[in-house]
Amino acid sequence: MNIVKVLLSMAVNHEWPLFQMDVKNAFLHGDLEEEVYIKLPHRHPREGELNKVCKLYKAIYGLKQSYRAWYSKLSSVLEVAWFKRSHADSSLFVCSGVLGKLVVLIYVDDLIIMGDNVNEINALKCSIHQQISIKDLGVLKYFLSIEMATSSRGLFLNQRKDVVDLLDEAHMLECKPAHNPLISKLQLDAKGEPISNHGVYQRMVGKLIYLTITRPDIAYSVSLVSQFMHSPTSVHWEIVKRILRYLKGSVGKDILMNKSGSNHIMAYTDADWAGNALDRKSTTCFYTFVGGNLVTWKSKK
Repeated sequence: MNIVKVLLSMAVNHEWPLFQMDVKNAFLHGDLEEEVYIKLPHRHPREGELNKVCKLYKAIYGLKQSYRAWYSKLSSVLEVAWFKRSHADSSLFVCSGVLGKLVVLIYVDDLIIMGDNVNEINALKCSIHQQISIKDLGVLKYFLSIEMATSSRGLFLNQRKDVVDLLDEAHMLECKPAHNPLISKLQLDAKGEPISNHGVYQRMVGKLIYLTITRPDIAYSVSLVSQFMHSPTSVHWEIVKRILRYLKGSVGKDILMNKSGSNHIMAYTDADWAGNALDRKSTTCFYTFVGGNLVTWKSKK
């Protein structure tokens, strides 16, 4: 997701239009390079014959090779259109020509297309549609459960739906909101009763980790509770509930990406010194800005 936020920041700074496309039955477009055989499907005319199998020439859902075959098909279509694959991220394709620059980002069957020439973008859509069945979803509004709203101030990113769904799953939609994700005098070394169902704790923390894509304000607290995934106690569970209470009071909090007119990169980092009360290890964090917009962040022991 970091590459997505970097591209969004560049698009906002250069006022590039953002479009989204969805591929219909993506994995069925892939051509298999290996020899793959399957049993005769049910009600096949020769189903009753022994030692008869079907040879696959196209990928199908559930096949291990399907994703690789689909990626190979799509990348070949883009390379014919003079796109070059990025060395930093294999899901990113860039085309620089006389008429302008085009950028395509792939995530399984979802495509984000941006560039400085709308006519070239429309021509690319038609070119892809001639070889692959795709659906034009128009202006980018929703990608990987992240809502993207454009206004005169810039581009807003938020995960409002994920927050509400998580609170609903935890039965905390009606809980009392908290003003911060952690209490001021947190005692990690306090003894608590082991949690019987580790799966619930792990599932909640896993979903909180995904929320940090657009919520740097919970990055530290989530990294804290993720350190006890294998042996959580009631103390750790109370911290998770505190984070959920904080999310209840800040459901609509989002990230704003606005125009600054440059792609200047700045990064800030810091670390405490032996701040962990359990093992006296340090915690480091960093924030990276591209064109004045926050795009990456992390907190890690």
